[in-house]
Amino acid sequence: MFFDKGPFCVFQISHTKLSAEDAWNLQQERMYKMHRGHESMHVEMILIFLCILVIAQIVLVQWRQRHGRSYNLVTLLQMWIVPLYFTIKLYWWRFLSMWGMFSVITSYILFRATRKPLSGRTPRLVYKWFLLIYKLSYAFGVVGYLAIMFTMCGFNLFFKIKARDSMDFGIVSLFYGLYYGVMGRDFAEICSDYMASTIGFYSVSGLPTRSLSDNICAVCGQKIIVELDEEGLIENTYQLSCNHVFHEFCIRGWCIVGKKQTCPYCKEKRTHFLYGQILDWLRYLVAWQPVVIGIVQGINCSLGLE
Repeated sequence: MFFDKGPFCVFQISHTKLSAEDAWNLQQERMYKMHRGHESMHVEMILIFLCILVIAQIVLVQWRQRHGRSYNLVTLLQMWIVPLYFTIKLYWWRFLSMWGMFSVITSYILFRATRKPLSGRTPRLVYKWFLLIYKLSYAFGVVGYLAIMFTMCGFNLFFKIKARDSMDFGIVSLFYGLYYGVMGRDFAEICSDYMASTIGFYSVSGLPTRSLSDNICAVCGQKIIVELDEEGLIENTYQLSCNHVFHEFCIRGWCIVGKKQTCPYCKEKRTHFLYGQILDWLRYLVAWQPVVIGIVQGINCSLGLE
């Protein structure tokens, strides 16, 4: 540490001797001094951001209502690519390894689901995989939320855990749960549409191309072996309010993972899941919010606002 002994002391602090908290405080102080006196410019930048945000919301809503299929595909691509960019840029290798493993397995599942003719084992394989992703993402989300609440209530002090460490764990776990929950649901919907249309019991618009027997699952097209009142060794048989029966993995994958709120055969409406709405919000936050911020930064740079 070097300093002047005059009335106005100027300190030159070596960052190697500072703790992480002191280095953070020093950085915030420098940032405050840099932006002091630029209040009018900051107000202008905030107004630009709010205007672009409103315009982007209107454009995205109209796009989704008029061309929902292209909107969903582009959003899914954004959800897949944007985190990869930040992962490589910020050296988040743990997330990159999980992202790579998820991408490889899901690509194989998507390949199997889009083949014609469709193998009889493919629908069960697809829905088992995405049901597993749903359960894991839900578990990660719950653990992350509990870890955040655990830290905010100060319970980490009883276990001598630093608040920053426990909060970081909670935020990372919550993000993992929500992100892979969104990705799993979107890929599952694509697989659901392809497989159901190939089998013939479901059509996005119009009547089914095949009649459904009482002992056939309309999702996978395979025979139902376990009766409704029997306990299956691997899975049970489920019956909806419209009296159509399905394999447990198939209907869970169709309803929960694939975001389908209708019966695969007769399209009778069912309950809505709040968890899906939370994932829809995160989908916008991850896929489109970086685009909005990039547009705002481009406008600020063109106007000389820094």
